[in-house]
Amino acid sequence: MKRKSFITLGAAGSLSLPFLLNQEAFSKAKFYPTREGQAKSIIHIYLPGGIAHQESWDPKPFSPLEYRGPFSAIQTKIDGVQFSEVMKNTANIADKISVIRSMTHGEAAHERGTHNMFNGHKPSPAIQYPSYGSVISHELGGKNNLPAYVCIPNQPNEYAGAGYLSSKYGPFSLGSDPAKSDFEVRDLKLPGEISEERFQKRKSILSSIESHFNSFEKSDALSAMNSFYQSAYEMISSPQARAAFDLNKESEKTKDKYGRNEAGMRMLLSRRLVEAGVRLVTLTFGSWDHHQNIENSFRTQGSFLDQALASLITDLNERGLLDSTLVMVNSEFGRTPKINKDAGRDHWPRVFSSILAGGGIKEGFVYGSSDQFATEVEENPVSPMDYATTVYNQIGITADKELMAPGDRPMEIVDGGKVIEEILK
Repeated sequence: MKRKSFITLGAAGSLSLPFLLNQEAFSKAKFYPTREGQAKSIIHIYLPGGIAHQESWDPKPFSPLEYRGPFSAIQTKIDGVQFSEVMKNTANIADKISVIRSMTHGEAAHERGTHNMFNGHKPSPAIQYPSYGSVISHELGGKNNLPAYVCIPNQPNEYAGAGYLSSKYGPFSLGSDPAKSDFEVRDLKLPGEISEERFQKRKSILSSIESHFNSFEKSDALSAMNSFYQSAYEMISSPQARAAFDLNKESEKTKDKYGRNEAGMRMLLSRRLVEAGVRLVTLTFGSWDHHQNIENSFRTQGSFLDQALASLITDLNERGLLDSTLVMVNSEFGRTPKINKDAGRDHWPRVFSSILAGGGIKEGFVYGSSDQFATEVEENPVSPMDYATTVYNQIGITADKELMAPGDRPMEIVDGGKVIEEILK
């Protein structure tokens, strides 16, 4: 073919480079139809340090004392299933939850285990992956003038952030603990000397300045800043959004029911936030790194956790919110099968437990099992990837969807996980 004929044919579109590249991209593209998830919101209760599965959701009452630990096992509302005696309130609502007793991964260091459980990826030195909340913020956005992703009381670790996504998908942190008597969300109301009229004037001036500078420079920082300002204005301007953070609107009876402590007030506030429209709330409670004296430490913290968690599940159910709210309770790993010389347990990622409830999860169900000494997974191992894929599935996000990492590199939200179909309704 002569050059002139080739160019003429190419100009007609049959062999144009853009056309060919477009066809190639089209043939390789993955399609992710928008779908409605069973869950509309998620409450992620994270227990930092590594909660002992033996002292909580997977007791071993017939093991020798050095494996069994200091607590007795009690019957739950699930036939034949026992919890630790410390979890007596949760045992009474076990018919509303699912327990996974076969979580497993290979990371015995706190940071690496935490990484696994906040984003469903193995740690990588080359890239920082986005957390559950940031992915959900990116994919679903906020509603009702509220942030999509809130951390109580603050972002708990570096893996709870936006990762390779824009910082505008990072969490909104309260900056204060709702268990404190003087609790107040930072920057959620106007200073006393600023009137509503003056606030609107400032907003108008800032908008003009931003328009001027944005015409000269584009960056993630500027884009995120604009997004944060807009979100802040919407929250400050909306009485409904501000009210979502106001625990004073709860009765004294309800506060007593949850417990007037960090666990209780954080979970109560999380219920208010998802009820108002927040997509994902991450809250932390306690320190579960019990290398010494596990009996006393666990009994105190465990009783607070038990009361608050049982109250949260019951409250969501009574309000008709449990079907649309996924509650997940997890930790970075479990504890060693045998009590150590300091009457504690050390790090153990080979098998541990987690709880899921609501949002289309089966009720009164136990998935997987550990062996008789809680040493290994005996049946149905669940990886952090499987766990994350299931959580995303329930809120309507396809976990193998590709997001764009720096350098225009496509990255799957979760690489290699599968939905745990057996745990779904």
